[in-house]
Amino acid sequence: MQRSDPRITAGIVALGAIALLIGGAFAGLILEGAHDLRGAASAFDLYLLSVVRFTLWQAVLSTLLSIVPALFVARALSRHPRFFGRGFILQLFTVPLALPAIVAALGILALYGRAGYFAAIGGQSWPDIYGLSGILVAHVFFNLPLATRLFLEALGTVPADQWRLASQLGMGARPAFRLIEWPVLQSALPGVAGLVFMLCITSFTIVLILGGGPAATTLEVAIYQALRFDFDPARAVTLTVLQIALTFAVVLALTRLGANVTGDANLPVAPRRYLSAGPVETALNVVLIALALLFVAGPMAATVASGLGADLSRLAGESAVRQATLTSAILGLLAALLSVALSLSLIMGRRALSLHRRGSARSLLEHATDTGAGFVLVVPPIVVGAGWFLLLRTVADVFAIAPVMVVTVNAVMAMPFAIRAMRPAYDAASERHEKLCAQLGISGWSRLRLVDWPSLRRPLATGFAFAMALSLGDLGVIALFGSDSVQTLPYLLLARMGSYRTADAAGLALLLGAVCLALVVAADWLGRGEKS
Repeated sequence: MQRSDPRITAGIVALGAIALLIGGAFAGLILEGAHDLRGAASAFDLYLLSVVRFTLWQAVLSTLLSIVPALFVARALSRHPRFFGRGFILQLFTVPLALPAIVAALGILALYGRAGYFAAIGGQSWPDIYGLSGILVAHVFFNLPLATRLFLEALGTVPADQWRLASQLGMGARPAFRLIEWPVLQSALPGVAGLVFMLCITSFTIVLILGGGPAATTLEVAIYQALRFDFDPARAVTLTVLQIALTFAVVLALTRLGANVTGDANLPVAPRRYLSAGPVETALNVVLIALALLFVAGPMAATVASGLGADLSRLAGESAVRQATLTSAILGLLAALLSVALSLSLIMGRRALSLHRRGSARSLLEHATDTGAGFVLVVPPIVVGAGWFLLLRTVADVFAIAPVMVVTVNAVMAMPFAIRAMRPAYDAASERHEKLCAQLGISGWSRLRLVDWPSLRRPLATGFAFAMALSLGDLGVIALFGSDSVQTLPYLLLARMGSYRTADAAGLALLLGAVCLALVVAADWLGRGEKS
């Protein structure tokens, strides 16, 4: 009975698809490495060591510069749970999660670059943003809001009784921080720092655009350069193996720390506080929140201003822009559909296996359906693309199969987010209807359409919108497989930047950022509607 359940079959098919994608990438790497062992071994040179060192160094610095301010900003927001504009600030802190990295990079260039708004004030003495400084600014832009929300979520778990007791004892701000707030922040610190470190160590687009040369190159960018510019497959294999080893070690540490690897922060309703901040502390908190707000809002405002300054009507009339927009929409739609289908299959398979287990130990198949999607976090998109690039280059035109690779890789990479959106709703629906469906003999497509669909409609739409936004803004896979015949909006944007058509790039960034932001806002709205 158990294995005849169509939900288990669907879960096995989804696992097979993930295994095929990841396994094919590893097969390409292994075959290429075995074909040229000497070349792969010779790639271990001083330059490779410098790339590894810079990859780790920029991730460490980015993590410190994101985490330390986030602790103070989160505490400031926590100490003032109700003030005008607080909700807007928290919503603004979610925007970097929705922005494609290439759009944020352009906003940072428009604000801090040599031709940016600050340079117009600072004159010729304004420093160059390219290199380590630009990478750090971009990473902090993305990760400071994320870490702030995660720390604020942790502070929201402090029981109200502790605040009530602190108020009755007349506890000041310093002892309250030392005895109440810091223990909570300290317990959340390793997981949040590990998550930010993982995001920085696997950063591709930011380093590609803002790195500024060989001295500021990470492993992922070096993989891209080895395949697209140098065409040195042996070096690409060595770089990829090192990248996998690093990401695997980081994700393993995150798992042990219990970190939230999807980076989602569901903030609770602001609790009642029994300790009021004094005037000095309030002034310091206002300064902290204002500085964080300006830092996050600045690149966004620069992106909008630069984009509106472009000739949008001319861009809209260009056939290349229209074709890239259509290609992005089609590939994003297909990737989102595939991601949702695979995610739902894993969710259903895991639930069916847990119901059929009847108290015994979890089987290997059940464990795989529960954690299979998370495995893709160990292998960044550029690594998967590199493996398939090497596997297919001798048997097919790798640039002709770009649409297939973009759709499949982006779909699988979005699965952890889609599963997070859909799994609670499906498990709740199964809890209510499982016995009735078994008694009536309703299963398969009939059950999905008649029983599960009403509960899954909104969370499925949430997962779909988020997956499509991630696919639309991705540059990792299309950077390897893209060509003049297959271009997405991020690929065209990168090409316009490479040809120094910065005004066109700004207009395209505004278009791409607006679409991705609208999709993530829709996903958030749908998710909130389901919870209510």
